[in-house]
Amino acid sequence: MFKIASTLTTSSSSQIILANGAQSKNIFWAVGSSATLGTSSVFKGTIMANQSITITKGAELDGRALARVAAVTMDTNTIKPS
Repeated sequence: MFKIASTLTTSSSSQIILANGAQSKNIFWAVGSSATLGTSSVFKGTIMANQSITITKGAELDGRALARVAAVTMDTNTIKPS
């Protein structure tokens, strides 16, 4: 589990690469505020944000996106539930 006190923002075209047999279904990102996945980025794991989650155009998520207070917003994305 990765715990982020405030916001999580990934750069465009960035990637999360799992090593040593790690699986997306076992990775959790606890975000104190909001999360934004950059354009065409590849992200792995379950994002649990206190506020909102924005998955920008072309970003891929191998996992789940759970927002407590506000919405999960997507734009032309691929989501692979783990």
